[in-house]
Amino acid sequence: MATANARERARESPLKVTAILSVIGYILVLGTFAGILPIYPHIGRGTIDMLSDGIAIVNTIATISLALGWYWIRNGEVRKHRAAMITSFVLILVFLALYLTKVGGGGGEKHIDLAHTSILYYAYVIMLAIHIMLSVISVPVVLFAIVLGLSHTPAELRNTPHKKIGRIAASAWILSLSLGVITFAMLAHYGWTIPK
Repeated sequence: MATANARERARESPLKVTAILSVIGYILVLGTFAGILPIYPHIGRGTIDMLSDGIAIVNTIATISLALGWYWIRNGEVRKHRAAMITSFVLILVFLALYLTKVGGGGGEKHIDLAHTSILYYAYVIMLAIHIMLSVISVPVVLFAIVLGLSHTPAELRNTPHKKIGRIAASAWILSLSLGVITFAMLAHYGWTIPK
C-alpha cells in the first residue's frame, strides 16, 4: 500500500518528489565532504584502494547499461530500456554508497601526481572539472527522468517530458561516468598522493 501511495504522489507531483530527493542527495554528499556526518567507519589504505577499484567497475558497468538503454529505446524496445535504466540507477546508488564510504571513512580525494606543466595534468583537470560539474548538475535531471519513468506507464510517458528530459539526463550521465572512469584510469596509471 505504501508503494502505491508513493507512486501516486510521484505521478501527481514529479517535480516536488525530484526536488526532495535532490536535496536529500546533496545534503548527504555535502555533509560527507564537510565531515559532519559521523556515519562512516574509519577505513585504511587497502580498503580505500579496493573501494576505488569497485567504484571504477560499477561506473563502467553503469555506463554500458546506460548506453544499452539508450540504444534499446531508440529501437522501440521499451521493456529492455526500462530495465537498463533502472539497473543504471541502482548502480549509481551503489557507486554513491561506495564513494561516500571512501570519502567519509577517511579516504580523502586522490590527486594526480604530475608536473603542472604536463599536458596530461591539464587534460586530467579539465576532464575532472567537467565530470564534477555534470555530476552535480545532472542529479535533478536524472532523478526527474527516473521519477517519471517509475510513476507512469509507457503510454502515459508520451504525455510527459520524459523523452526530452531522459535524453538530456542520459547524455550528461554517460559523459560524466565516462570521464570519471577515464580520470580514475589516469590516477591509477600516473600515481597519486592523498592529502593529509
